[in-house]
Amino acid sequence: MTSGRNEPSRCGGFTLIEALVALIIVALGMMAVHTQLNQYAVTSVYIRDKTLASWIATNKLTELSVGSAWPEPGSEEDEIEYAGRQWYFRVEVSETQVENLRRADVSVALAEDPERVIHTVSGFIEPPAPPGFLPPRWLGGPAGSG
Repeated sequence: MTSGRNEPSRCGGFTLIEALVALIIVALGMMAVHTQLNQYAVTSVYIRDKTLASWIATNKLTELSVGSAWPEPGSEEDEIEYAGRQWYFRVEVSETQVENLRRADVSVALAEDPERVIHTVSGFIEPPAPPGFLPPRWLGGPAGSG
């Protein structure tokens, strides 16, 4: 038998505290996702700039090694437009203990911040071949022929 009192009925739902806790959890999760996406963007820009600077430095070193003149010891600075951006590079050529070998260090930075070097490549350069020099002809062919 029921008493004549009106008892409040419990409806299935969230209390205000439960809703606030859920919102705090969602907000913390979104902050973590935002932080990771920001870090991804920064890393992507760094890798892009590092790759382009590497290509510029390697290209400059290749130009020096296949050039018709042997580079004199000293330094050279210049700017270049590459991949739609202005880049600054510095080449330092120095003597080595080997008579016919010079060292070249190529440093690359963005033109707007030339003090912050992004990539450096070093290599050794030998004098160009004398005029009329032909590389040796190797006798025989691939392994097993001949």
